[in-house]
Amino acid sequence: MKYKILGRSGLKVSELCLGTMTFGEEFGIGAPESVCREIYDGFRAAGGNFFDTADMYNAGTSERMLGTFIAPERARVVLASKYSLNTDTSDPNAGGNHRKNLVQSLNASLERLGTDYIDLYWVHAWDGSTGIGEVMRALDDQVRAGKILHIGISNAPAWLVSAANTLATERGWTPFTAMQLHYNLVERSIEREHFALANAQDMAITPWSPLAGGLLTGKFNRDAQDAARQGARLTDSPRRAQILQERNLDVAERLSGMAGEQGCTAAQLALAWTMRRSSTCVVPIIGARRPAQLADNLGAVNVAPSGEQIAALDALTAAEPAYPQSLYDSEFFRTLIYGEAWSQLEIDRPWQ
Repeated sequence: MKYKILGRSGLKVSELCLGTMTFGEEFGIGAPESVCREIYDGFRAAGGNFFDTADMYNAGTSERMLGTFIAPERARVVLASKYSLNTDTSDPNAGGNHRKNLVQSLNASLERLGTDYIDLYWVHAWDGSTGIGEVMRALDDQVRAGKILHIGISNAPAWLVSAANTLATERGWTPFTAMQLHYNLVERSIEREHFALANAQDMAITPWSPLAGGLLTGKFNRDAQDAARQGARLTDSPRRAQILQERNLDVAERLSGMAGEQGCTAAQLALAWTMRRSSTCVVPIIGARRPAQLADNLGAVNVAPSGEQIAALDALTAAEPAYPQSLYDSEFFRTLIYGEAWSQLEIDRPWQ
């Protein structure tokens, strides 16, 4: 396992992060403690030092289990957790980005994790109602108190992250150092704004669901019972979901064929593609219910697709650029800006 600098933080993290939503069985998608211990040990033996959890994963079991595992070596691991999603449906203040929920959630997480600080604390999702100033000031207070070292944000639009970091920088508060976003070979929406933002503000990106819920592992096909659910977003209409299903299954089949030519599994090639998406730090979050799944995913660090293979994978799901990028890409606009000699200018062009 190699290590990357996590954005502006200076933290050295393994090139894969182990997500622990599968630590515990309360949500019906996880594993018992004995298996999770084996997965944890396997990840550490491979050189992994970056772990991601959240206060609501398996009703707190994930944090409690992970806290037990890291206890003998707390200083050697980079621990990330999250707050914002509701942990008590009868209490409207048990969710959201506001200060009360932040303080309550953080203190509860620290107790479950058995530690006095968290290396990277995520806003799990933007709630759309708490002011940016309150969120950034409240987070900075916890940094100053030593309870968290760095902050990140998940599931938020690029404009919000940019505005929050600008405000924090101007007021001497802690800015976000990373974004955790839905990203994989069949879900590439964040390429339009978030990658440019990450490069401009020296932030890392940690993609969640890099294997599209199992679609990109090669185990789903058009005859699979659960195939219709793979790769569709919660906001998709039934018709759009059907179109995406057909497209995504086609991508999965072609990915499997390319992986066979590469001599690796589909999951390994999909992860290797994700890890090489940008000049910024990209660290996919993998998850496993069985040690064999972990071993397969870890094999991605030894897969090195060529430039031609990366381009072929890109072409599987390449989307037409949206405005204003589509304007920047046009020869008409480039000539308007730079004149007829635009192609001879040695500058960093926004369309490349």
